[in-house]
Amino acid sequence: MRTVKRPKSDAISRVRSRLVTKLRPDDLKVHPIWRFVADDEPNETYVLPARARRVTRLTGKIVGTEVTLADGSRRWALLSNVDSDNPKSLEHFITLSLFVGRRWFHLARYHDIDATRRGPRMLSVALRRPIGKVFPISYDLRPYVRNAPPWLKGAIHSSPRHRLTRAQIISLAVPEP
Repeated sequence: MRTVKRPKSDAISRVRSRLVTKLRPDDLKVHPIWRFVADDEPNETYVLPARARRVTRLTGKIVGTEVTLADGSRRWALLSNVDSDNPKSLEHFITLSLFVGRRWFHLARYHDIDATRRGPRMLSVALRRPIGKVFPISYDLRPYVRNAPPWLKGAIHSSPRHRLTRAQIISLAVPEP
């Protein structure tokens, strides 16, 4: 854990940043929204809690909240890569890490290179449940965003409704100016 100095205008003069992988459900109950901080160390992703419990945008932030599995059970999750202006981008690029045991399982999507090692089938194995009892995984990010659009309530399916080609994925990820 690192200590990051904030400007004196903050009520809290020192806040502890931490590796995103070290966040736990108890941290998320207190601070549901976390933002990435710059760090010079390679391969390390540090986060700080956001000052507010609701923000105008989720770009560059992680939301810790409970999600609902297909069987109705609830699990803590980290959701990120949320574009609240583009529902198509959200559907294909939202990232989900589910708290399984005492660790985060980082779900790979169909277009990720390691989808066979960290995809929906492997998540269902980690949870010891059939894939049909896990997916779809429902989430609702609207409580964390002011004037939230309706598509911030959705679901992550084991396979997308419409699978994009590689060219479409690149085009969606890097839109033309």
